[in-house]
Amino acid sequence: MKRVGFAAKMASAAASALALSACAHCSDAMRYTFDPAAQGGKPLVFNADLPEGNYNVSISFGDRSQAASTTVKAELRRLMLENVRTLPGEVATRTFTVNVRTAQIKAVPGVAAGQVKLKAPRETVDEAVSWDARLTLEFIGAHPAVREIRIVPAATPTLFLLGDSTVCDQGREPYASWGQMLPRFFKPGIAVANHAESGETYRDAIARRRLDKVLSALQPGDTVIMQFGHNDQKQLKDGKGGPFTTYKDEIRTHVTRIRARGGVPVIVSPMERRSFDEHGKVRPSLIDYANAARQAAQELGAAFIDLNAISKPFYEALGPEQSRLAFAEPKPGQTDNTHHNNYGSYQLAKAIVTGLRAAKVPAAVFIADDAGVFDPAHPDPVAAFAVPASPDFTTQRPLGDETNQ
Repeated sequence: MKRVGFAAKMASAAASALALSACAHCSDAMRYTFDPAAQGGKPLVFNADLPEGNYNVSISFGDRSQAASTTVKAELRRLMLENVRTLPGEVATRTFTVNVRTAQIKAVPGVAAGQVKLKAPRETVDEAVSWDARLTLEFIGAHPAVREIRIVPAATPTLFLLGDSTVCDQGREPYASWGQMLPRFFKPGIAVANHAESGETYRDAIARRRLDKVLSALQPGDTVIMQFGHNDQKQLKDGKGGPFTTYKDEIRTHVTRIRARGGVPVIVSPMERRSFDEHGKVRPSLIDYANAARQAAQELGAAFIDLNAISKPFYEALGPEQSRLAFAEPKPGQTDNTHHNNYGSYQLAKAIVTGLRAAKVPAAVFIADDAGVFDPAHPDPVAAFAVPASPDFTTQRPLGDETNQ
């Protein structure tokens, strides 16, 4: 029998208050049933020990006596399902595909066995849920109501992510990234495996063996999206590299090794920071890295998404003041002009999805029917954004870029 726990984010929703049973056929499929009345409409976290791999998760929602609205986040706040609403007595079932991983690296051609060099204590403690061979599901919303969870191992394609703090799964509000919003925009049948981490560069992805980890799990036809630049910029200041030299060389290394394993690389230019001139236009701070990424993609014949170019009209459409509402505010009146909040990262995830569709990469066939097309000049209204925030909050800034807070 697989281990299963149900821990509450709020003390009033204790695990003992939940009526839970697990199936007896856990070797192939796992099925857990719940009593929504015992949940009391409180935020909850579900855990189940699982081997590394991809899984199809089907969840039935609904409260017998009340209307319910449930949002599901997996692992470290990856948005999987957004505001699943049910009427009193109604049951709705949704399915998604999720990736579970460990830090162990298996030996494959071109990759030696070993382990990802995790950052302590950030990844070993604060973000341990990302590496613990356990599926974690967070249920939040106006009135979360879960009736059943069914988990089945799935041999599906994987969409891997490599990047920095603007891509990685941020553990606590008010920080978020487009990488952790991305799963919401895909149908079941493909898993998003986010291997980005705060403070990282292309060079770090090699040195800390994050690229090796991706390559060890990658199957032919899988897609790898890469976006660095904010922290690579420090190498120029320190005399240890530059956008048109080492940065491009390290992109080439990634693309070459991904292709050697049969993967499909997608290069993304780094989005801009929030900084406006007197005319309401975004001041470019990463343009050399954006141009270098574009050049590398052209030279290598790789798919390219110019998030740098897309981010500028997005911020400008909101304007110098309202654009604050797309960025994290760890303290009242203190805007982090590099890192986004849920709204900002959600919009950038839509931009990435639009770019994947335009590039016609294999993963694009799994884009959700309601993903739409992102127009940076006309983003979703801030007031209409309704993805609920997670309960945990921090005032600690992510690692890495400190040039524009």
